[in-house]
Amino acid sequence: MASFLQLAHRNWQIAHPPQPAKTSNALRVGLLGASNIAPLAIIIPAKSHPEIIIAAVAARDAQKAQAYATKHGIPIVHMSYQELIDDSSIDIIYNPLPNGLHFEWALKALQAGKHVLLEKPSTSNAAEATRLFRHPILHKPNAPVLLEAFHSRFHPAWQTFMSLVDRPNITSVYCMATLFAGWLPNDDIRFKYDLSGGSLMDFGTYGILCMRDIMGTEPVECIEAVPRLMPEGFDQDCDSAFRGKFKFPNGALGEVDCDLMAKGRWPFPYLTSRLPYICLPRAVVTHKEVTISDPGLPQTQQHVVVKKVTLWNHMSPMLWHRIDIEETHTVREKGSGREVKRWDVTRHEKVYTWAESSLKKEGSKDAAHWSTYRYMLEEFVDRIRARQGKDAVWMQGEESIKQMKVIDSAYEKAGMKLRPSSTYR
Repeated sequence: MASFLQLAHRNWQIAHPPQPAKTSNALRVGLLGASNIAPLAIIIPAKSHPEIIIAAVAARDAQKAQAYATKHGIPIVHMSYQELIDDSSIDIIYNPLPNGLHFEWALKALQAGKHVLLEKPSTSNAAEATRLFRHPILHKPNAPVLLEAFHSRFHPAWQTFMSLVDRPNITSVYCMATLFAGWLPNDDIRFKYDLSGGSLMDFGTYGILCMRDIMGTEPVECIEAVPRLMPEGFDQDCDSAFRGKFKFPNGALGEVDCDLMAKGRWPFPYLTSRLPYICLPRAVVTHKEVTISDPGLPQTQQHVVVKKVTLWNHMSPMLWHRIDIEETHTVREKGSGREVKRWDVTRHEKVYTWAESSLKKEGSKDAAHWSTYRYMLEEFVDRIRARQGKDAVWMQGEESIKQMKVIDSAYEKAGMKLRPSSTYR
């Protein structure tokens, strides 16, 4: 009962965080578009950050922009994206526009001297990502800060999970995220090729990042790619689901499984194949068998262990998550290999703050109600203020480029077209 009350209280505070007074030099944020993600991604997190003010919004529909501003208490409404970018009172641009518009409006904001928090995926393809993140403007003195908003990486639950992974001994990684069928209509912008849509470009980006993060290196190749295309009558260049397998330099395999219209996958498929499928996202890491020291054994025996580490709900761990550490121990005879004894050891961890993590984080001011987005916002502001610490979490521009290269490789393996590049130069 106590744990349920803690969960309910934490989630209530995520949506209704404390609101400290803003500093006199608080950074002013402008939102591109009246998006559904912005309240979760920046409007609510900004409330508890004393150095961030949501100052303006721009949308192509003036009536929609005004209604959005009224609902969220945003004082300034601009009638165009360019008008917002040209506003000299704005320090940061938050860009959650459809994927196909990310490159153009991120670059325009950078050229106007604005810092940019850019929703994932950063661009439509690797060529665009290279042009954006290696743009000369980012390498000048006092350059603006550009960050691809992979928020889950910033949470202590993910970092703690990563600390439990033994990279040299990984044999496989499986990253899965689904959205049940019926939540999104077939004509949703996520399924429009011209806007760089597709399941791999949405939930799949989390899986690709998780896999790359866990492995700590880039895949050698995509060895298998199985998309499920949109139904007939809709955009056949877009995937509603995608499964990809990747080979890594040490021989380990990574698998990404994403589905924005999940159904079936239940027992008795003949009866359940049309039912919406609901499951928590998860990242699963399996390690190879390793020999461990056991002074209590005779010299003729050896003690080996196989470890599996799973993070449940890696995309939104602030709501709820659990890290499972499962070990299978075996004692066997060295010569014959005869099994003497076998047993399993399982433990669980939950980490909502740095104080709860074995890693800790020097100077952290976090609280259990901080969402993944709030942790990311803290690092983003610290980077702008040039006060990031030695243990700062970040997403480097080169990582964003590599991220898009892996996505491109999966589409190529599937025989699908890469998402189209912007005509903006």
